[in-house]
Amino acid sequence: MRMRRLIRVIIFAALAWSAYWFVAGYGLRNAITSWFDQQQDLGWQADFSDVATAGYPAHHLTRLNNPALADPVNGTAWSADWIEFQSPAIWPGRQVLRFAETPQRLSYYDQTSTIEADALQAELQLQPGVALMLEKMALTAGPWMITEDTETLAAGSTLGLIMEQTAVPEAYMISGKVDGFTPGDDLRSLMKSAASLPQAFDTLELDMVATFDKPWDRSALEQSRPQPTQIDLNLAEIKWGELRLFAAGELDVDTQGIPTGEIAIKAENWRDMIAMANAAGALPDQAVDPVTRALNFLAGLGGNPNALDLQLNFRDGFVALGPLPLGPAPLLILR
Repeated sequence: MRMRRLIRVIIFAALAWSAYWFVAGYGLRNAITSWFDQQQDLGWQADFSDVATAGYPAHHLTRLNNPALADPVNGTAWSADWIEFQSPAIWPGRQVLRFAETPQRLSYYDQTSTIEADALQAELQLQPGVALMLEKMALTAGPWMITEDTETLAAGSTLGLIMEQTAVPEAYMISGKVDGFTPGDDLRSLMKSAASLPQAFDTLELDMVATFDKPWDRSALEQSRPQPTQIDLNLAEIKWGELRLFAAGELDVDTQGIPTGEIAIKAENWRDMIAMANAAGALPDQAVDPVTRALNFLAGLGGNPNALDLQLNFRDGFVALGPLPLGPAPLLILR
């Protein structure tokens, strides 16, 4: 008798879970396809060839084949062979978006680039509740490459970008790391003095904590974006052959987006950086000699003429590199 009751309970639970899985799966599928319909109502091209749902009983897996998005206003377009949305059946607020390993196409007016990446996926974790507060957002990939007209624009062996909520709900740890970053021929030719540098960067890394005026949740899409109030840059590091650049510091940001604070910078082999900036057009020819003399003097004060230890000072809406004024500070506003 007990065995029969147990079997009935198991059958009832299985039927209830199956009903929930199919209803929730239908809701997720409808939400995704409805979003495409909404973009069409806004004048976009937004379509796909077909949609399928799988993953029973533990997950929901929704695949869109041949998705394509195009915004006629700014001339951008994206398409791929497929994308997949996967989430635990118990909570759809933990989504993993997987992209096809076949080339994706990204266009801007008449220029089209292709993106190839192994295991490219985006992860989104939201707290349960009506607000849908962001806990974590990440983009990761194995070997990747961006090309245009068969020419490589950039490539790398790994990619990792993470934004994760800290114990303070308004503060988020933001980190980024690209292993084996390789600039394409166009970028190397733009920086003529980079011809003697290695093909790939040794290090390209970012570690910081950004505090906003409110947590990231559904209101960021429906109302207004959270705005930064404080930036704690633990480390930004670039190593490329003999070139080294390190930065760390803290900034406070007011309601107008104006930063105040200091960022410490250390640059090794800085003369090559000036030559590259000049070759790229970022530093005019007439400014090369004055800037070189000033930085040479500052490097001499530090005891190592090949290394610079300076500070970016943000005050009253302006920024200066040590004693050298650079101009208005950039406004840190998220649109």
